[in-house]
Amino acid sequence: MKSKVYFIAVENTDKPETIRTKFARLLKESGLLDVVRRGDRAAIKIHFGEEGNTGFVRPEYVRVVIDIIAQKQAIPFLADTNTLYKGGRTNSSDHLRLAYEHGFRPIALGAQVVIPDEAHKENVAILEINQRFIKVAKIAKVFLEADAIIGVAHFKGHMMTGFGGALKNIGMGCAAREGKLAQHCDVSPLITIERCSGCGQCAEVCPTQAIFLKNQKAYIEAEKCIGCASCIAACAQNAIDVDWNEGAGSIQEKMVEYAKTVLGPKKNKVAFFNFAIKITKECDCLAKDDPRIAADIGIFASRDPVSIDKASFDLINKKSGRDIFREAHPERDGLKQLDYAAKLGLGSLDYELIDLS
Repeated sequence: MKSKVYFIAVENTDKPETIRTKFARLLKESGLLDVVRRGDRAAIKIHFGEEGNTGFVRPEYVRVVIDIIAQKQAIPFLADTNTLYKGGRTNSSDHLRLAYEHGFRPIALGAQVVIPDEAHKENVAILEINQRFIKVAKIAKVFLEADAIIGVAHFKGHMMTGFGGALKNIGMGCAAREGKLAQHCDVSPLITIERCSGCGQCAEVCPTQAIFLKNQKAYIEAEKCIGCASCIAACAQNAIDVDWNEGAGSIQEKMVEYAKTVLGPKKNKVAFFNFAIKITKECDCLAKDDPRIAADIGIFASRDPVSIDKASFDLINKKSGRDIFREAHPERDGLKQLDYAAKLGLGSLDYELIDLS
């Protein structure tokens, strides 16, 4: 049976208020937010955008979702997790500040912003899932404890996964920092000795004493490293990072296994929205205003994360007249994530596109 994917077209020339009105119509006619019931705590999984980035889904669009959920006498809240890389969203306080700067303020939106602090271990769930690639998943509890999950994603290119949409927003976005590291690579972080100042902050935060100083430089004992990535967040010199190419061959499958872990227990309590607006080469984690690589297409909506990503991918490329994602990232086949997600029962590759334009 084909999954339903609803769509409404958006033009490059559409003003934010026009897009907001179109999104409201999409929500009303699709009825997807009917999954939220009175009293539910509904987590709206969103990406708040890195400092300097403008590709993220605008807060005035998210407000439409919040208002509908609130009308149902449910409790909406916006949530995301901290990043693996060093940037404006590495820790909860900086991440929250940046979210507010980008317009995601509770007083303006009518919903709280929740960014769990992983320094408090009670905020992270450790689950044995015994999948093909991931045996133990580490996920922010806030998503597992929510009654419903509403995924709001910016559909765009991605250097590691070819493209990112609903599946990436959940699979990578709900993972704790250790989970993100496990998805990106299977090795401990690396230290660039030339950048290391020997301050020792990385050694202080390491929970397993895997880092030591020698001749005023930091070194990591790989056999002791548990992949928590706390050292990356603590290093003010940006001397610690992961080998981003190490996990390129399996990152999509790992990401999907995480998505299944988050979404599996929710069953009929999920909905997904992909904004194919300001489609960029890279994800919103880039700290710059990444230019468009395609014209604006529109907004997609579905209860199936596989179908919505497949429909987004298909229509963007159809309108562009070529595979813009493979063109942007020739070494990445983004369809791997969809094929694997379908095999794991997360959704269907077959869909019915219902155009509300």
